[in-house]
Amino acid sequence: MGRGLSALMADVEPRSIQGDAFAEASRRPDRLIPVERIVPNPDQPRRSFTEAHLTELANSIRTKGVIQPLIVRPKPGGEEGLYEIVAGERRWRAAQMAQLHEVPVLIRDFSDTEVLEVAIIENIQRADLNAIEEAAGYRQLMTKFGHTQEKMAEALGKSRSHIANLLRLLNLPEDVQTHVVQGTLSAGHARALITAPNPSALASSIVKRGLSVREAEKMSRAASEAADPDRPARRRSEGTFAFDKDADTKSLEGDLSATLGMCVTINHKPGHEGGCVTVSYDTLEQLDALCMLLSSGR
Repeated sequence: MGRGLSALMADVEPRSIQGDAFAEASRRPDRLIPVERIVPNPDQPRRSFTEAHLTELANSIRTKGVIQPLIVRPKPGGEEGLYEIVAGERRWRAAQMAQLHEVPVLIRDFSDTEVLEVAIIENIQRADLNAIEEAAGYRQLMTKFGHTQEKMAEALGKSRSHIANLLRLLNLPEDVQTHVVQGTLSAGHARALITAPNPSALASSIVKRGLSVREAEKMSRAASEAADPDRPARRRSEGTFAFDKDADTKSLEGDLSATLGMCVTINHKPGHEGGCVTVSYDTLEQLDALCMLLSSGR
């Protein structure tokens, strides 16, 4: 992926690469640039900036200044001396609120792919993105630059199932996604609604009643079974457990499947300690690999 994310992260989190002395040297800005010569990145994955958080940061900047430089690049196709933000739009906005005329920057010559990668990484590392924004960022990497879920998982240090589960949230109706962006619904609540027949109505009820994720999952199951009364009977006839799996179990199945490269099914009945884990293989080579993996733990 371009120059490699480890190289990109040297600009974003230098402490993880070298010692404190090198980190401080790496953070020294290349120069100060007037705020009006800096423009936001139109592909920035973060779309919401909370006024209260910006005000808090602006107050800190008035007292201590901008401690961490913004990362920018010369604006593609723009006039000379104009720069586009790669990472640090929140600091740029807060600096304007604090009435700073100039901000410290690190100037880097990044490609479009690298700009998006760095923006996603910086926000994820700081837990700044909500689940919808993070998912939208992953989708941008896939649609604009052709990255696969596996490649993103490897480069970003996330599990493939984590990325897949977030991308599924983008299939929810716009109003449900808005609840997640605003923080009135968690990603866990939203995952419970993905297969529900009426996610918008259920989301409103969950928010109004202040239900937990587990309660939301039960409500979603009840709505699905009401819409398809024969569903429990079909599952019993197929020899499966007569209950739906919660989002955490499905996520664990995805993690194990991605790790082993085989389909893993977990049947864990709610309220019980025991259960069953099934690993399905397609070839004898996969079976041999699984046996070797299990034997190596002796």
